[in-house]
Amino acid sequence: MKKFLKYLGLGLLSTFLTATPGLGAERISFFYPPFGEFSLSVDSLEKFAKEGKIDQDLGFYASRATPEQLAQLRELLQQRFNVTPTLVSQVTYSPIGERVLQRLGNLLLTESHKNGFYALRGALIIAAADKEGLTIVNLLRRFPSNTIRLNYTEGLKIVGDLSELLKTRDKVVTYLQKEAIAQATNANVNFSQQPDLRMPGKFTWEKKTLELNDASRNRRLPVDLYLPQATPEQGPPFPLIVISHGIASDRYAFAYLAEHLASYGFAVAALEHPGSNAERIQQYFAGLASPPNATEFINRPLDIKFLLDELQRREKFDPTLQGKLNFQQIGAIGQSFGGYTVLSLAGAKINFPELRRDCNPANSSLNLSLILQCQATDLLPKNYDLNDDRIKAIIAINPIDSSILSQSGISQIQVPVMLVAGSQDIFAPAVPEQIRPFTWLKNPNKYLALIENATHFTTIADSPANPGVLPVPVGLLGPDRTAAYSYLKALSVAFLETHLLNRSEYRSYLQPSYAQFLSQAPLNLSLLNSLSAEQLTQAINQPIRESAKPSQPQLIPNSR
Repeated sequence: MKKFLKYLGLGLLSTFLTATPGLGAERISFFYPPFGEFSLSVDSLEKFAKEGKIDQDLGFYASRATPEQLAQLRELLQQRFNVTPTLVSQVTYSPIGERVLQRLGNLLLTESHKNGFYALRGALIIAAADKEGLTIVNLLRRFPSNTIRLNYTEGLKIVGDLSELLKTRDKVVTYLQKEAIAQATNANVNFSQQPDLRMPGKFTWEKKTLELNDASRNRRLPVDLYLPQATPEQGPPFPLIVISHGIASDRYAFAYLAEHLASYGFAVAALEHPGSNAERIQQYFAGLASPPNATEFINRPLDIKFLLDELQRREKFDPTLQGKLNFQQIGAIGQSFGGYTVLSLAGAKINFPELRRDCNPANSSLNLSLILQCQATDLLPKNYDLNDDRIKAIIAINPIDSSILSQSGISQIQVPVMLVAGSQDIFAPAVPEQIRPFTWLKNPNKYLALIENATHFTTIADSPANPGVLPVPVGLLGPDRTAAYSYLKALSVAFLETHLLNRSEYRSYLQPSYAQFLSQAPLNLSLLNSLSAEQLTQAINQPIRESAKPSQPQLIPNSR
């Protein structure tokens, strides 16, 4: 994100600029008071993208950029996005896609100073259909306006808002890391001499696949059930853990975690939510299904309720399940949309007044998770009964919750909670979506695991069934994920053994010192079990060191 900030000023001039005369934009124009109107030929940008040459027109701006910024700009202009015109059409005609384009259209105006919404949508679809594919260069070839007018005021506001967002994130992350280190200083446990929770447990297990069908809601629910096999020391019934995946994912995303928990004697049910799983998103991208709609915010928790009901029913007559599952000890784990799902099951209620305030069109928040959360405004505002008292502990990874559940909803949760955040998550940013909500939790048995340099996708394993459903650029996937998998394995075992099975010998693993023991660069791990709203405010308001300040774009024409 910091690299993005460095060349955003010049990137605003080029992100949607390059065209062939007669087919699209020929110049980009912007007004910079008090110096007046400035413009740049798109031919200059095209030549730079293809040949790396900077002519006199581009040179005026390039002289104000560093070599690194120019290299990043050229890489950006050459980037090809592997998307089909059907996919682009489906997304840009969806409510979420239209919200994004409307915001972007405020930045990139047509020659007549109108919002560029329709021009961008048409250009995106046509460029994706072209043999050269969707590139920034090809996109601007298709932009139906002789001149693209950059709303420079809006651009500067975005740069400023992004800068403040990054400063806040960096200050909070630094503060939390220092707090975790301070709390770990007095630890007296030698974890190198303790059982390594990253390693598999002593149970073997078998996997059983179920096809459940909730006829009342027309929901087919594939479920993989991981069943431990009895040992001489321990037999059934086994505590049950349910795993809820994120949007465009499936039941394989956390198979590594399900297998690990099964090796410690937990039965694990990993299900798929048919309205927002990988299969549904693939069908949507292919034009064969409608986009996920607001009812998913209700259906997902109901899916898990139905799953638990069905397992309890089948346990009475299915010989492979009889006596195997302990329905008095149930935990739930969810990531992203699945994080919202398990939070709502734990007692957090939807806050419709907060949603309406935060989803006002005038709100220009850079929190991308609001795009999804605001879909819930299409629901009938009423008190939905999504809580399930059978669930006694939850782990929410990169959850989205700040507006749809908000403080009033999160504070209603009474069961133990672990929140997992990634410092580089731009889709569910750590500060508004996990760190601040952590301060809202009232139950003292709460934990915040922060993984430095982790993104929204760091804890997710590649799915053998649906690889690469979402066209996520490699740069957004983050560093090698192996260390993060080991963190989640160890912390999940410790949390569930402690708070689901009341095994006090595992509580020492839930201390900041254990996170320090596990931590591996660049995905450094911090763990806290306390943080007040006052401490968070203190972290946000603390002065930032000069050396830590993000670089500001230096691409504005000077007064000479």
